[in-house]
Parts: sequence; C-alpha cells; structure tokens
Amino acid sequence: MAWPRVRLVVTADDFGYCPRRDEGIVEAFLAGAVTSVSLLVNGAAAESAAELTRRHQIPTGLHANLSEGRPVGSARHGTSSLLSPEGFFLGKMGFRDAVAAGDVALPQVREELEAQLSRFRELLGRNPTHVDGHQHVHVLPGVCQVFAEVLQAHGVHFTRLPLERGVGGCTWLEAPARAFACSVERDARAAVGPFSSRGLRFHPAAPPPQIHPVSPPSPARRCSAGSIRPLIPRYPQVDRCLRGPEYLRPAHVCSPCVRCTGSGPGRYTHGPLLDS
Repeated sequence: MAWPRVRLVVTADDFGYCPRRDEGIVEAFLAGAVTSVSLLVNGAAAESAAELTRRHQIPTGLHANLSEGRPVGSARHGTSSLLSPEGFFLGKMGFRDAVAAGDVALPQVREELEAQLSRFRELLGRNPTHVDGHQHVHVLPGVCQVFAEVLQAHGVHFTRLPLERGVGGCTWLEAPARAFACSVERDARAAVGPFSSRGLRFHPAAPPPQIHPVSPPSPARRCSAGSIRPLIPRYPQVDRCLRGPEYLRPAHVCSPCVRCTGSGPGRYTHGPLLDS
C-alpha cells in the first residue's frame, strides 16, 4: 500500500529577535534544516530580518507577540491591559496570569494583532504565509477566539496548534517545563473549536517526542539532524533546541552586550526588544 506524501514544515520562530539569532536561522534555512520562519515584527532586528527573507526567498509567517518587548500598535503610546507600568508586555507567565484573572481587555488584543499584521505587510509587502503565537499565546482562552477572527478577516488560513499527545509523560523535561507544556496542550485542545470554526488549518496532534537528554540539548526530534550537524562544530554557541521538543530553533546565542529581547531576561534573553 502506498503511503500518502507528507510535506515536512520546519519553522524557525523568533526571526527578527536579534542579528546573531537571525544569522543562525538563515544558515539553517540555506542548509535545508529549516523550511520557513516566523517573524517578530517588534523585534530589534525586524527590518534586517525582513530584508533577509527577501534576499533568500524564505517563506515567512508572523510570530504574533503579546508577551515580550513593546507593542507596535497604539498601546505603545498609552496605558493598556497588555502592558506593565514600564510599557513592556507582561512576560510569558505574567500575560497568562493576567488572562486567567480576566485582567486583559480582548479588544486591546485584537488591536495589537491587527497592528502586527499591518507592520508585517509594511515590512514584506504581502500577507504572512501563516501566523502563530510567541510563547503560544495564541491558544490562550479568549485570546484564541480573537486570534482566529483576526486571521480570518485578513485572509490568513494557516496557524500552529501546539498539541502533543503524551507530553506529560516526557520525564526528561524538567518539572516546570513539563507543567508549562501540559498547560499549553490543554489550551491548544480548547482552541481547536475556535480555530476550526474560522477555517484555520493546522497540523494534527503530534505523537509524544522521543528525545533523550544529553548535554548540551540535542536537536529537536528527528528534525533533519544530518543537515544541521555540520553547522554545530563551526559554531559552538549555536542553540540547538531552545524551546523543544516540537519546534527547532537553530540560532546563535545573542551576545550579552546586545539588547535584543523582551521585558526581562529569560532562558535565552539578554535585554528588551525595541527598548526605546
């Protein structure tokens, strides 16, 4: 029996985060280990990243960001439920806590998503091939409905559903990371209805990843390891799997002296995105 043909899409997130990270992503794309990117339009290197996508003809989607750095919409110039008193997004867990507490005004979510789509079109002159969420914010309760409505209104048909069967049994993940992955999976299951009702397309649930921890972390599950391996000896600072296990993020570690990330240092951050 002939098996159906399957197209593997390997997306590198956080394109536009900083020049060093973008350099690593482009190298992975040219090596055949990555097939598309998701652009952070509020990233410190968003404009140069857009130029790289044009130069190398990289399929590019929008990495919708509601948790790190500064907004690109009108909230940037005033108060907003999406922002801290310092004018930054609330962070990966801070945004989730605010959504759970009912403190996030969904019309402001809509406004910022619209602004980021508009900024994407300014940078690239076209719609994104897909839209997904930085730190999976797009599947959060309430947010997922707004996200699906905005994508439908803008003619975007593809998104990511971070749904992995059995992720709770991945004992090689540290407990906080496993708990976060399980919460994302629960939210993703609940987002299936809103996404489907608006005609969004996404991949089916993935099987539990089979990764055995080594030091440093290995490439994400079976993701063109042969093509990514030649990059590693030349660049010992390459992050081999920054979010794992489901999506490979091949990128150079940002220099500590480069201010290129979100509202506070995280596992791979060193300073604010768009900090002026």
